[in-house]
Order: sequence, then structure tokens, then C-alpha cells
Amino acid sequence: MTAGPDTEHEPTQDRWATALQEIASARWTVAVGAVVLAVLVGSVMIAFTDEGVQEASVYFFSRPSDTFAALGDAIGGAYSALFRGSVYNNRAETFAQAIRPLTETLNYATPLIAAGLGVAVAFRAGLFNIGGQGQMLLAAAAAGWVGFGVKGLPFPLHLLLALVAGIAAGAVWAGIAGLLKARTGAHEVIVTIMLNYVGFYLVFYMLSTPGLLRAPGSANPKTPPTAESAQLPHLVGERFTLHWGFVLALLAVVGVWWLLNRSSLGFQFRAVGQNPRAARVAGIDVPRATTIAMLFAGGLVGLAGASQVLGSVTNGFSSDIDAGIGFDAITVALLGGSGPWGVLAAGILFGAFKAGGSTMQVSEGVPDEIVLVVQSLIVLFIAAPPLVRAIFRLPHPGTRKRPGAGDRRRAAKKKEVTA
Repeated sequence: MTAGPDTEHEPTQDRWATALQEIASARWTVAVGAVVLAVLVGSVMIAFTDEGVQEASVYFFSRPSDTFAALGDAIGGAYSALFRGSVYNNRAETFAQAIRPLTETLNYATPLIAAGLGVAVAFRAGLFNIGGQGQMLLAAAAAGWVGFGVKGLPFPLHLLLALVAGIAAGAVWAGIAGLLKARTGAHEVIVTIMLNYVGFYLVFYMLSTPGLLRAPGSANPKTPPTAESAQLPHLVGERFTLHWGFVLALLAVVGVWWLLNRSSLGFQFRAVGQNPRAARVAGIDVPRATTIAMLFAGGLVGLAGASQVLGSVTNGFSSDIDAGIGFDAITVALLGGSGPWGVLAAGILFGAFKAGGSTMQVSEGVPDEIVLVVQSLIVLFIAAPPLVRAIFRLPHPGTRKRPGAGDRRRAAKKKEVTA
């Protein structure tokens, strides 16, 4: 029995259909859809707040083209300004000035990536680590104290000691929540929230007390500058703010990937996160895995705090050194699907928002709060995957493609041959 031309093309068509089905049902498509929806809503807000659009909309029915042109100018100008401020400035006179926005983006992304990894590791272990603020503050205090308080150490050793102190402080502060969760069953959300307050006021007390973190003779609660021997070197030159903390964040991404996907400890984290009772039956020490997971999470957030005081803010810091990164890390982890590579991409995206938001405001007059609204909407849509899938008509993960006409024809021909 000779196959017809339609039958010859059906396997190829089905392979493409299956591939598209798998792509559409992947989890990362929800993240992409959430970003697209947030940008669209942000575009509507930009249009409503633009004076040119408001003026042209008054006589919309007589000359609608003016309104559409004003919309294009407002939205296009805003997002082009965001691109110029975060990726590449095509109006710059030199190449170094043109790529400066990209270095700023990566500089903003460095602590977001590290802290996002800390939240993601906790997520994979079934824990909700929202104590990033306290962990960053304690890490910054420890790394900063070593950075300006320890004297006489050479450059690599002093920097390494300050980094270890910051990572250890973040790990210990998160480990308190992990230990309480493991031993007493205390909910990690409540504990980490309370530790945020304790950490903030503890650091503020040390900044306000001479002899602890406060700079001698300073009228404000601020630390002395970090010694040059404890500073992270610039990555691409003295004229750029990007430092080697970004490389450490990339190494952390690779390390977390190996931990979660190639190590027995990472398997224990994932098993406890998916089903603690089944993990206990399988012989996994759930309290131990819970505590260690929070230690790892706090250490990664501590890396973010240390990179702030050793690389970004080296002239002395105050109690606002966390800059909201501890809470932004939750958004980064959610958008990245709690995976290391997703966290890397999400951290760079949010770093671009931070770097380009000021350019939007200065050059186009777009309120900087719109960027914050877009970030908040991303969280909202990420938290509602069914809504995103319904809007874009995406299939749910694990669903199979319904049999099409080609499938039914092949089934009928197979039945005829069998008969």
C-alpha cells in the first residue's frame, strides 16, 4: 500500500506540532508572558500620563492620526530611553560611554542574582525565605567591619576574609530560622520577618554607637570607608562601577546549579521540598536538610550584602545598604522559576529596570514609579499562572495534544492495514 503525499508530510507536521506544544506548555513561558503583560500594562500607564497623548486625545475624532502618533512617541520614546539607560546608549560619543549602561545593569544585577539564588535554594527545599533584608544587613555589617576594622592584611587575604565574614553572617542569620523550623516547627515566614526587624535595629544600633560600626567623629550613623585591600576590583576599568562581585555571582549560579542537580545534598533539598513525609520515609534527615538549606540560602544572600559594601558602596554605608534587594530577590526567584539560570536572567532584567528607570524619567519625563509598577505586575502575573495561560491560550504542563485530522487518518489507515 503506497503512502500518499499527505501521509508523507504528516510525520513532519506532527513533530513540529509536538515541539510547539512542549514549548507552549513549558513553565518558562509563563514568566515570559508575565513580563509581556506587565510591559503592556506599563505602556498603557505611560500613554495615560503623557502630556502629548492627553492633548491629542482631545480632538481624537477629528484627527485620530495625531493621537496614534503621540502614543507611538510616548511609548516608543520611553522604552527606547529604558534601552539606552540599561543596554547601549547609541547617542554616546565614544564606545566606552555607549556600553556604560550595560555595566550599570550588571552592577545592579549582581546583588539581585546572589540574593535571588538564596531565595531560590530555600524555595526548592520547600522553605519561603523572606528574611533577605536582615541577612543582607548582618552580612554587610560583618563584611564592612572586617573591611575597615582589620588592619595590616594584604589585598587578596583581606578581601577574602571580608567575603567569608559576610557570607558566614548571612548564613548564621538564616540558619536561626532553619534551626527553629527544624527543631520546633516554627514557620519560617514568621521567623524570617521577625529576624528582619531584629537585624535592622541591631545594625542601626551598631551604626549609632561609637566604637562598633559608626565612623569616629561622624554625626550620622555611617561606617568608615572600606579599606582598599578589602575592595572588589573593578571588572572593566576604573571608570565603570562594575566590579568582580558580578563574577562571584556567576560562579554562585554555576555552584547552585551543580548543588541542586548534581549533588546528593541538592537531591535531598528537592525531595524535602516536594514531599517531606516521603523524604523522611526514604531515609532523608528532614530537619538536617531544612537547616542546611537555610544556611546555604543565607550564605548566598550574605554574598549579596558583602558585594554591596566591598564593591558598590565602599565609602561607608548606613542602615539602608540593603536598598530593598532582600525583597526584590523574592521577585527575581519567582520570575526565574527558582532555577539558577532563570534567576540569572531575571536578575539581569531587574538590573536593567533599575539602571534604565532614571533615564526614562530624565529624558522622557516618565515617572520612575512606572518601573516599580511593572515589576510589581510581574510578580502579580507570576503568582497567577492560570491567568497568564488563559490570556495567551497556553496549555498546561503535562497536557497532551488533542488528536488532529492527521492523527485520525493515520489511525484509520493503520486499522485498515491491520484488518
